[in-house]
Amino acid sequence: MPEPQLPEDIELTDLDPGARRALGSLSMSLAELVGRHLVAAGLLVDEDPQAALAHARFARSKAGRIGLVREAAGVSAYHAEEWAEALTELRAARRMSGGPGMIAVMADCERALGRPERALDLLRSPEASALPAAEAIELRIVAAGARRDLGELNAAVVALQGPDLDPKRKQPWSARLFYAYADNLAAAGRGEEAVRWFLNAAEADDADETDASERASDLADELAGRTPPRRYEPIQEPKASDDSAEQDRVTKDREAEDTEEVAATEAVAEETPEDRSGSAEAAESAEAVDEQVDAAATTEEPKSDSAADEDSAKADPPAER
Repeated sequence: MPEPQLPEDIELTDLDPGARRALGSLSMSLAELVGRHLVAAGLLVDEDPQAALAHARFARSKAGRIGLVREAAGVSAYHAEEWAEALTELRAARRMSGGPGMIAVMADCERALGRPERALDLLRSPEASALPAAEAIELRIVAAGARRDLGELNAAVVALQGPDLDPKRKQPWSARLFYAYADNLAAAGRGEEAVRWFLNAAEADDADETDASERASDLADELAGRTPPRRYEPIQEPKASDDSAEQDRVTKDREAEDTEEVAATEAVAEETPEDRSGSAEAAESAEAVDEQVDAAATTEEPKSDSAADEDSAKADPPAER
């Protein structure tokens, strides 16, 4: 594989200490080469995903038995919309490094490949209960999208309900959660409630990462019979690939190769402790919320926002922070 050109100012020391430790089983020169390409991938992943993927693929070709490298390749492939490749790499990373892995990203890949049922299977997996709070929220957002893909609009709304859905409890993930809730309320035809939650999302969005204010204004105009300004291009929902069977075959072949690599690996990346704050709360409420989701998927009877919040409060144990 040809080596992508590296900027001269990129150094191995730009990689965080935990990632550098994960490369400790490599020779010094190889660790520096792989590490610099990982840094380049991280720097480019938002502005030029294809270039980032080229660097990550090169790193994988040199150190494919290290979980950190496979995870970087998976994340880069995800941003480049190479869904099948991303899924394969993230599965390999999870087997090599242990732990729950990047389940939310994996579930989103399944959605993009036209397999929402598999995304929901990941939500129900034992590993999902071990996620930190922020990742558990991301998984719930993906799960709601999967329900929506299946046409279960009210179930998608219920999937996002829980103790975190509280405008008075502002968390780093609150803006994304409130926005997703508002978006699914709008899709379910509950416009007035959606406007309120878009406004809640805007209030929580200190970093101005969403267009929640504009969505609230536009939806309010629609409800009042006014024509909102044209701000957005139509969003194309992901479609199933025509060669999904071939993608499954390639994925299985690569997973078989990865299993052999894992067995031959003598050094595994040292896990860096992660902040698990809030994960216990998510695990306690997961089973109750899942029951509500299944019920909503079966009945699909619209509720008012206040009634839905009341149901959620009954189902979920009090939050402890």
